[in-house]
Amino acid sequence: MIYYTVVDKETCIACGLCGALAPEIYDYDDEGLAFSILDDNKGHVSVPDHLIDDLMDAHESCPTESIKINHKRFG
Repeated sequence: MIYYTVVDKETCIACGLCGALAPEIYDYDDEGLAFSILDDNKGHVSVPDHLIDDLMDAHESCPTESIKINHKRFG
């Protein structure tokens, strides 16, 4: 199954959980807010198959539900 991801920076509280659970998918900008490093948070590049478990862990663990996932490209 193909997944795409973005982080809603409006609701992200910079807790660091997504980067800890999925460091190959998420990192933090200069303000400490998370973003998808796969495509600079655009949601146009699919998450590699070997990272899907990490994606799901981060998505399900985000306390503000800021990690968005979809089977179609965002935007």
